[in-house]
Amino acid sequence: MITELIVSLFVVAGGIFCFAAGMGVLRLPDLMLRMHASTKAGTLGSGLILVAVAIAFAESTVVARAVAAILFLILTAPVAAHLIGRAAFRTGVPMVDDTACEEGVAEALRKRPPEAHLEAAAAPAVEAEPEAEGGTLATGGAPRKAP
Repeated sequence: MITELIVSLFVVAGGIFCFAAGMGVLRLPDLMLRMHASTKAGTLGSGLILVAVAIAFAESTVVARAVAAILFLILTAPVAAHLIGRAAFRTGVPMVDDTACEEGVAEALRKRPPEAHLEAAAAPAVEAEPEAEGGTLATGGAPRKAP
């Protein structure tokens, strides 16, 4: 009885946080705020639901999988959000007018590092084709030399 009540509370709390994350993605005005809502509230809501699953089943394999899933969410969600936010900021995705940034930071962050593929684009491309007897590059065949 007590276990069912605790599981119910975790599921309801997790559902509320997941609902808040969904509403944040729908209602917030720009990418940065939407990303914040989806990563913070979504991760917490999913984590609470996984805790409820672990308590409800109380088997070592289920608990181990729930803990692994929670750790995976905690480790990957902030990294993914950071990379998405950085890419959006660098490409100039519009933000809310109230967004404040220190002087010079926006220009420094929007600078692109020198890209190596620009130098490679200037050189003529050589197509790598597999030899008839050697197979493909993936299977150990050597590419033909361009004429």
